[in-house]
Amino acid sequence: MELRQLESFVHVAELGSFTRASNFLSVAQPVLSRQVRALEVEFRQALLERNGRGVTLTEAGKRFLVHGRSVLAQIERAQLDMEEGRGASTGRLVVALPPSVSHTLTAPLVRTFRDRFPKATLCVLEGLSTYVLEWLTIGRADCAVVYTVPTSSGVELAPVLNEQLCLVSGRGTGTSSADASVRDEISLAEVAERNLVMPSRPHSIRMLVEATMAQASLKPRIALEIESIPAILRLVHDEDVHAILSLKAVRSSGHENDFHVRPIRQPTLETTLWIATSAQRPAGPLLNQTVPLLQNLLRDHWAMGQESGMAKH
Repeated sequence: MELRQLESFVHVAELGSFTRASNFLSVAQPVLSRQVRALEVEFRQALLERNGRGVTLTEAGKRFLVHGRSVLAQIERAQLDMEEGRGASTGRLVVALPPSVSHTLTAPLVRTFRDRFPKATLCVLEGLSTYVLEWLTIGRADCAVVYTVPTSSGVELAPVLNEQLCLVSGRGTGTSSADASVRDEISLAEVAERNLVMPSRPHSIRMLVEATMAQASLKPRIALEIESIPAILRLVHDEDVHAILSLKAVRSSGHENDFHVRPIRQPTLETTLWIATSAQRPAGPLLNQTVPLLQNLLRDHWAMGQESGMAKH
């Protein structure tokens, strides 16, 4: 098996056509056909089914595509590692962000990264902390911003800041003045009496709320389980349910004045924001220089949100 055969097969499989792969790779279509056919002869089974509209993967082809992508990704990482070994901040870096952070942090992160590392490429993914950690483990992401998560031997965590959690209600379910609402407080026992819309386990906030309430012999009343923060806020706005989120998540929605937001006290609920990296893969100069940059941007991001909130009240 040759590397160019593997590259040809992966591109044909992903693009669904020899013609599209030929145009993308700038390689003659007969050459691609011979390379893929050579793999099929070597494995003694068909990898692709040809038809008038292009190609589809056989079951064997689906299995081999997984291996092919993994091999090509590993080769790319090896090439980048060799370049970074010379101390050059080059290559491709994938950063995963939670939705409440991605909404406002992506643009300044991209601008700062381009200024600092003009020869490098940045890719930003968005996802909840649970999914993001999976991406980090399988190598889809190089580093991630996550909220409070269980410790893992495969992940290294660096704390950035703590965020106060609040009960978020529609304006019709409490004090109608949004400007005054953030000064109110509510006890954990009172929160336990509300119908809540929350993400399912093992979402970090869900786990934190349940664990903290259990210590106080309380139990949350989960009315709905929704994974999307924008969808949660829409339900809070339209239905008689409440959510437990950070003030930053509400402000990031752009509709802060539509909600009644009360910090939870007795006890205080806080979630920690971390930067996570893999403990199983070498970091390299680009990642090592990006992590402190990301830490500073997150702290500035949080501080600007606080100042913006104070200016409104």
